[in-house]
Amino acid sequence: MLKTPMVFTMDDLMRLPSVSRIHFIECGANTGMEWGNVAVPTVQYTHGMISCSEFTGVPLRLLLDMCGADYKRGKFVLAEGADGSGMTRTIPMSLIQNDEVLVAYGQNGEMLRPENGYPLRLVVPGVQGVSWVKYLRRIELGDKPYGAKDEVLHYVDLLPDGTHRQYSSIQEIKSVITSPSGGQVLLDKGTHQITGLAWSGRGKVRKVDVSVDGGRNWQPARMQTPVLSKCLTRFTLPWNWDGKPALLMSRAVDETRHIQPTYSELRKVRGSRSVYHNNAIQTWLVEESGEVKNVQLS
Repeated sequence: MLKTPMVFTMDDLMRLPSVSRIHFIECGANTGMEWGNVAVPTVQYTHGMISCSEFTGVPLRLLLDMCGADYKRGKFVLAEGADGSGMTRTIPMSLIQNDEVLVAYGQNGEMLRPENGYPLRLVVPGVQGVSWVKYLRRIELGDKPYGAKDEVLHYVDLLPDGTHRQYSSIQEIKSVITSPSGGQVLLDKGTHQITGLAWSGRGKVRKVDVSVDGGRNWQPARMQTPVLSKCLTRFTLPWNWDGKPALLMSRAVDETRHIQPTYSELRKVRGSRSVYHNNAIQTWLVEESGEVKNVQLS
């Protein structure tokens, strides 16, 4: 489905017009332990499989244009990595046509490091990290999803009716309070800064609300700038702790008006036997002693 299949060297790629963008990358199984009511202790355990970086590279759409891609027939791209696991992923053209997907060679102002995919990796903003294929060596254009091994056996969601939800790569609107959070201790009553992170695979975070009473009442948090698309956004809210038990929660909304769900709302649709794409509201219990623990509210 290419008029002229091509091989690009690193020199070829680095002579082409480059772009740099800041995006989050999140594992599809981030917060996966929580699906089974396993209350792991700290925010690093619950939400730690995420990072945010500036990536530099060439839009994949530009390379496909140079090869004369047939966009009428070609609806999916296969990205193949050179790693030992034989990682290949299907990427729909709907994600590529807006020029967001990059063939990246740089990260945070330097060349990709070996553990991050040197010399090339795919950057697919807003979707689960496994689709950001590292050690990228080949791109193929096709008319249907490829059904690679990790798309058939793994990274699928078992729904309540017994069917599998496949190719569910978008990382939905999500947020978490990072302080106070599990494992931390408040030393005294008085003013504390509630702070955390919010992100969405569908675009910019529109607002974040915070509750200190388990979701009965919500207050708007202040979002720190810059608020970028498909990027981590920090939020803060001053809180006067009276020394009594409190339940801290954050709830984010993105620019497409998707709202972060509670666990009961999420499980009503997805059941309780999943692992991937858990974006439910996280709750931290602040005890009278000041100790902060992870709890789940239905």
